[in-house]
Amino acid sequence: MRLTLLAVSILFSAGCAVHRPQEVSLPVDLPPIFSEKASAEDPHTGKWWESFADTRLNALVEEAFESNLDLAQAHARLAQVEALLRVAGAAERPAVGLEAAAGRGRQSAPAGLPFAPATADSYRLSAAASYEIDLWKRLASRTEAARLDALAARQDVKGLTLTVSALVADLYYLVAEQREQLALSDRTIAAFADTLERVELRYREGLVPALDVYQSRQNLATALARRPQFENALAAAEHALAVILGRYPQRSAEKEPVQIPWQISPFAAGVPGELLARRPDVEAALLRLRASDERIGAAIAERFPALRLTGSYGASSAELGDLLSSGAIFWNLLLGIAQPILDGGRREAEIERSRALFHEDLARYHQSVLVAFREVEDALAANRTSEERLRHLEAREEASAAALRLALDRYLQGLSDYLPVLTAQGLHFDAQSQLLSARRQLVSDRITLARALGGEWMDEELERRNRARQ
Repeated sequence: MRLTLLAVSILFSAGCAVHRPQEVSLPVDLPPIFSEKASAEDPHTGKWWESFADTRLNALVEEAFESNLDLAQAHARLAQVEALLRVAGAAERPAVGLEAAAGRGRQSAPAGLPFAPATADSYRLSAAASYEIDLWKRLASRTEAARLDALAARQDVKGLTLTVSALVADLYYLVAEQREQLALSDRTIAAFADTLERVELRYREGLVPALDVYQSRQNLATALARRPQFENALAAAEHALAVILGRYPQRSAEKEPVQIPWQISPFAAGVPGELLARRPDVEAALLRLRASDERIGAAIAERFPALRLTGSYGASSAELGDLLSSGAIFWNLLLGIAQPILDGGRREAEIERSRALFHEDLARYHQSVLVAFREVEDALAANRTSEERLRHLEAREEASAAALRLALDRYLQGLSDYLPVLTAQGLHFDAQSQLLSARRQLVSDRITLARALGGEWMDEELERRNRARQ
């Protein structure tokens, strides 16, 4: 009776926390607006790549979500952490097991007595249960830490899903640019070859010196030497895109040109206060920080007594056939208390280690916040400067085209030597090539901004993947 009253009183007093969760603050106050000029409209939190209105890109991103091996590893890690959560939660519930034993014993007669040695069999079957009373919230803290770790792992998957979508789009348009660069190189080679024919004809007619022929051949050779560079860059981009999609590195069989959407508007950045809720990496860092705080509570609780209830109920018999029908019934109930006294300072050292880990995670969280804002500010600056650079390169390309036409006309009319033509051809090719790169870079900056802003669409993708796995 006293044992029962003690157990009941302990159960009613359970829930005494030995550690209060610590308050987590931001490293600095959030600014009201971004320092770079940005739209304060609500940011697009859906599937950002659909803004490019390219069905082939949409299909490639969906394929990457299914086949990307980095994502497959991340989902497997999430499943492991979720399993560890179930393991931690199981420690808070009673454990029940079935025990069976069979034995034979022999007892000899005492010296001098006429009794024959006795041999007896014994059989025993019982159900045993144990339950730790989590008086100091040690088990609850461990379970909560595991739950927070699982939520952080989920945020990791979301962050990687966002990264993969950005990589696919970036490589897709890089492939498009390199194809256009290769086509531009071919057009330039054809134009230089045509100019060489004209110069050679004028040379044979005695109208120009041999130096003009050599300079024209040099111009053509320079263009021919550039072509392999673009071809190599195209192959590398296609190989990288194939691996992201979970394929062996291979050249794309798609020959239809892809239009680079350089006129797409930048994504709205919203206000700084909304950014942290949209960034999976920041949320993951905060969750791991809270998990570290819970582990401090678990480490402190290790210094207090551990209470465990154990009990068994079963039957025993000398005959196996009588075990369940007429065996002797037995039961027992035990309340055990274990208090650590000497452990060489192990528990105190574990508390110190847990607190140090908390401060490490706190610094990591603060850093993730600052990095998130830096990435957004960098992306906004890159979008602004890329737009400005693109305008200047468009003007340069128009001017270089006009200069080339004029220089070539004057040369063919005998009004100037070949050097202005040579210079104009090289400048026009460079202007066209840089304009292609700038247009693709602006798209890349748009993609980087979308990635830096985060989003909410990853939750939907994660749930879809979980349903498919079930």
